[in-house]
Amino acid sequence: MTPPESSISLNMPEAASDRERRAFRRLGRLLADLPPSVSLTGLDHASCIKSAQLGDLYGQPYLAAAALVVLDLVDQGWAVEIARRDILLRPPAPSADRDQEKARIRRQEHVRRDEQLRQPSVRRFITQMEHAHEHRGELVSVFNLMRDGRELADSLLRGGDPSGAIRPYSQIVDDSRCELTGFGLHDIWRYFRHTWANAYSTVPGRSMPILIRDAATPHHAIIGLAAISSPVVQIAQRDSWMGWETDQFLLSIAAEPTEKVANWIAGRIQKQIDEIYIADLVRDKVLPPRGKLNTNEATVARLKADSARYREKHHRASNVRADRNYGDAWTERAESHLFRSKRSAALAEALEIADYLGQYFERERDPLSALRKALDDRKAREQMRRLIRRARGERVGTVVADLTVCGAVPPYSTLAAGKLVGALAVSPKVLLHYRTKYSRPSEIASSMAGRPIERESRLAFVGTTSLYGAGSSQYNRLFWPASVMGGPSDVKLGFFELGRSKSFGTSHFSDATVSALIRVSQLDGTLVRVNGIFGEGVNPRLRKVRLGLATLGWPANDLLKHGRQRIVYGVPLVANLRDFALGIDKEPEYLLDPDLPDGDDRVAAWWMERWALRRTEQPAVLEAMRSNTLVRPIRHGARVRLPEDEEMLPFRDKGTD
Repeated sequence: MTPPESSISLNMPEAASDRERRAFRRLGRLLADLPPSVSLTGLDHASCIKSAQLGDLYGQPYLAAAALVVLDLVDQGWAVEIARRDILLRPPAPSADRDQEKARIRRQEHVRRDEQLRQPSVRRFITQMEHAHEHRGELVSVFNLMRDGRELADSLLRGGDPSGAIRPYSQIVDDSRCELTGFGLHDIWRYFRHTWANAYSTVPGRSMPILIRDAATPHHAIIGLAAISSPVVQIAQRDSWMGWETDQFLLSIAAEPTEKVANWIAGRIQKQIDEIYIADLVRDKVLPPRGKLNTNEATVARLKADSARYREKHHRASNVRADRNYGDAWTERAESHLFRSKRSAALAEALEIADYLGQYFERERDPLSALRKALDDRKAREQMRRLIRRARGERVGTVVADLTVCGAVPPYSTLAAGKLVGALAVSPKVLLHYRTKYSRPSEIASSMAGRPIERESRLAFVGTTSLYGAGSSQYNRLFWPASVMGGPSDVKLGFFELGRSKSFGTSHFSDATVSALIRVSQLDGTLVRVNGIFGEGVNPRLRKVRLGLATLGWPANDLLKHGRQRIVYGVPLVANLRDFALGIDKEPEYLLDPDLPDGDDRVAAWWMERWALRRTEQPAVLEAMRSNTLVRPIRHGARVRLPEDEEMLPFRDKGTD
């Protein structure tokens, strides 16, 4: 039997025992005989493990990793076939039916979300939030932060000034407590985040959670959530739209070279060298004594060897706690194994760039003439590519951010309040808080330089992606006049559709599967460790899964395709987007007033007129709104729905009296 072209053949690695191999084949035969209805009802992993007689998985680490990966994939609609002694997996084809495709994606996301909601610590947190406590002489629970849908509908239908019915404002989440309920702001944000279709998680990097609240209610009910976070480093659709994709940028400056760009390139050459700490490199004779750095091949070779040596030391003996506790001791952090490796590699690259481009930009008095000559040299253009990529990597996490959480909770969601949350997430108030919060030394840059280095903290672009590739009602047609935020009257702001991302990631693997993959990679003796340390690299979860799949000998690129594309959106905040984003322009040309004092009120008024009031004219919307009630038993869409909610509702309501 010849495997279909789209099928992936999976076998156990050589290190697996014969017992593990036989058990894996039994599981494969069991899964191949499953009825098609499983794709709709979901897969009972525990029953499959028992029926296939896999035994104690902990004592069979290779079987554990292989079985859990396959079970997760089958749960997402992958089909299993048996060909002789091979187990073949075939990924699902995206459904042409929009509702079916959304259901498939939700099922993918629910794997990790439901696993998280079953954890005892998460359940305790939810119970504590729902249990009433005394605050300022009254009993308060998280239910006081939900608005009864019947009361909201009545308020909107009462007539008069609609701002009296809903008064939205944004609140930046920090370590303080809510004055009206006594809850920590982070706890409030976390509770409502657990109502999302996907799992709650934190990642290294910048993160600024935001609550959207309603001042028209006694306890300022939660309308929705947002979070501005460090962006994905490379998104082809975003980079191309911004005009700073490497080859695209080179073509544009080749077509129209300017003195401004020439001066920027000349300055970048030296800046990349100056912002690298070298005292220990000189001390250890990797570099010659202080003075003009030698750019010969021998120096570059020593730096590359030094980088490889310290990268291996980091993976062999990295102490996560120590790596995270350097504080502001930038020299000590710079000399850690991780940053020693990063500095040597970065300096080797910077010296290679300086060596080749220096013959143009150092010898030519006219920077524009130097740029034109360098653009005619194929090798010089390659060095410029490296310089541009380095500049983009430095700025992508400072002037660009991702809107990683954005949405409304019931009953406000029936009024298209997700659009309100999206607009408020990029409002002047949020931009000001972001700038204030991150006007401080950059951890990565300062650790590379061995001294405080402050990066740009004025946002120029905010990107996001839809959860469903079939479309996003939340971001669709989400535009408003820039004048709403104090900008020019002839400009519109909002979420532009930039394209579709690749269907690639780890969202279809459970935490148990990731843990099993980590274990087999460690048993295999790999020197590469992923600690999730800020500065070690992007997306630790993805790198851990890759290592584990490689240990099994399975094709990571194929298995990491979760089978869906997402729509990429972007909100440009400045007119000179490309040049400010790269650092060519020092000042942003904002399309809004970043210091506007009443931005939240103006956005709320726009949303109320453009979206909310029109929704109240639809009977189905009012009916959906009224279904969110706070009488016992509480049936409210903003309440965290646990996986066994139907059985637990009576118990939970009794516990919240």
